[in-house]
Amino acid sequence: MQAKIIIKRKFIKGKQREIIALLRELRSGALQQPGYISGETLTSSEDPQTLVVIGSWQDIESWIDWRENNTRKTLEKMLETYQETASEYQELTLGTFIEG
Repeated sequence: MQAKIIIKRKFIKGKQREIIALLRELRSGALQQPGYISGETLTSSEDPQTLVVIGSWQDIESWIDWRENNTRKTLEKMLETYQETASEYQELTLGTFIEG
């Protein structure tokens, strides 16, 4: 089942060059991962320091493999040094609904 991963990050001002470089490395690494489909990076129109990344994966397991990848973890730690708050993750799958 296809998965959409939404990652929201709020960055400090003045470090755009470093942040963009790290985000590019993350995207480049994701491109090499089995199951990666696509990704887009959006900037909040109300707060340009807030970025949202939406990644599409063939299945949640492919995303989890990338999420747990040591290279990704290292890049994520580096990004955190430029963030005002912790990253927020939503891991969603298409077409599933659980009745309660």
